[in-house]
Amino acid sequence: MIGPTRNQWEELTAANPTHSARYVERFRALAADGTDIFGEARLVDAMLERGSRVLDAGCGPGRVGGYLHRVGHTVVGVDLDPVLIAAAEQDYPGPNWIVGDLAAPDFPGRGVTADFDAIVCAGNVMTFLAPATRVTVLTGFARSVASTGRVVVGFGADRGYDFRDFLADAETAGLTPDLRFSTWDLRPYTEESDFMVAVFSRAG
Repeated sequence: MIGPTRNQWEELTAANPTHSARYVERFRALAADGTDIFGEARLVDAMLERGSRVLDAGCGPGRVGGYLHRVGHTVVGVDLDPVLIAAAEQDYPGPNWIVGDLAAPDFPGRGVTADFDAIVCAGNVMTFLAPATRVTVLTGFARSVASTGRVVVGFGADRGYDFRDFLADAETAGLTPDLRFSTWDLRPYTEESDFMVAVFSRAG
C-alpha cells in the first residue's frame, strides 16, 4: 500500500485494477455481517488517554483509524491507494485521510504535525513494502512518534518479511521493542507464532 518503489500492493493493483475496490467491499461485507473488524483499534485505544493523536499508517479503507476517531482520538490516516482513501472518507468521516507515501522524505509532512501519541500499522502493511523502503518507513515512525508514545505493528509470518529481520530493522530505525504478542487480543508470542504484534517506544 506504500511506495516509493514498486511494492506488492502496487503489483496487485496493476495486475487487477479491481483489487482495491474488492478489498473495500470485503470489509464492508464483514462489517454488515456483524464481524468484529476493530480488534487492532481496541488494542491501540487501551494504550491511550482520550483525545490522543494517532497516525494510522497504511490505513487502507479506514476501519482502524475510523474506530479510534469515534472513541475520541484525533486521527491522521495515510495510504498510497486513492481508492482506499476514498472509501475511508466515505465510511469513516472525521479523521484526516491523506493519499500519501510513508516512505517519502517529507513523511508525515503535508501540514501534519509529528509527535503522535500512537502510530498503528496493521493489516500486514509492512509486508507490502518494497524491501528497500522498510527501514525508511520505520525510521519515519521513530521520528514521528512522541517521546512517550508507542508504535504498534502487526503482520503475519510467511509473507516475505521474517520477524527477526523486522525487529532488527526496527532497532536500526530507532525503535525499542517493549512487548510482543501473537494476536491483537494479546495472546502470548512464542517462536512458533505465525503472527506478531510488536509494541515499540522511541529509543532514547
